[in-house]
Amino acid sequence: MSQTSRISVLSSSNDTRLAKRVSILDRILNKTKGTEVGLSAFAFLFSEMLQYAQKRVHGIQDLERKLNDFGYRVGTRLLELIVWRDKNSKRETRVLGMLYFIHITVWKTLFGKQADSLEKSKEHEDEYMISDNDPVISRYISVPKELSQLNCNAFLAGIVEAILDGAQFPARVTAHSVPQEGFPLRTTILIQFDKEVLQRDEQLEQLKLK
Repeated sequence: MSQTSRISVLSSSNDTRLAKRVSILDRILNKTKGTEVGLSAFAFLFSEMLQYAQKRVHGIQDLERKLNDFGYRVGTRLLELIVWRDKNSKRETRVLGMLYFIHITVWKTLFGKQADSLEKSKEHEDEYMISDNDPVISRYISVPKELSQLNCNAFLAGIVEAILDGAQFPARVTAHSVPQEGFPLRTTILIQFDKEVLQRDEQLEQLKLK
């Protein structure tokens, strides 16, 4: 076999291998449903993101705001992915329905389990709380003493806020550390809905009663 023909065969073999590779943009999204990312991989990526943000901010509040922004970008895409995968899903129009969607569906998509509790504030009509006793996001993060007030779950708050905004339930979402015995990392995601959301919900309830 001549050198030219050998090169031709090798080239053809490489072309076949390249043809079998599918671009990430061309992959079928439903085929990745249910697949899990290793905790070590996630912890590494989140740690790198945290260090990247830390070098570009001044103070804890700026860092949490940056993490919130990163989470917001994820949440925008996550809502689209969940809705696209579940063709039979209905659009939530009520506050409680939307909160249960986040409490169950979103948490299971992200962490493989639903959140540990969903509560309504007894003091403020517009506030709800979703709590996670052992949040994956902060499980492997070691925070130095000078950043002891930092709550890395600001990233998760950003995800929740983006999903609420995308579903037409605008709200202010923040993360708060609420440690309990046996759950030192327990975090509560505080959701404060805009007035227009509660007014719309009240109108829908009145229409339902007619």
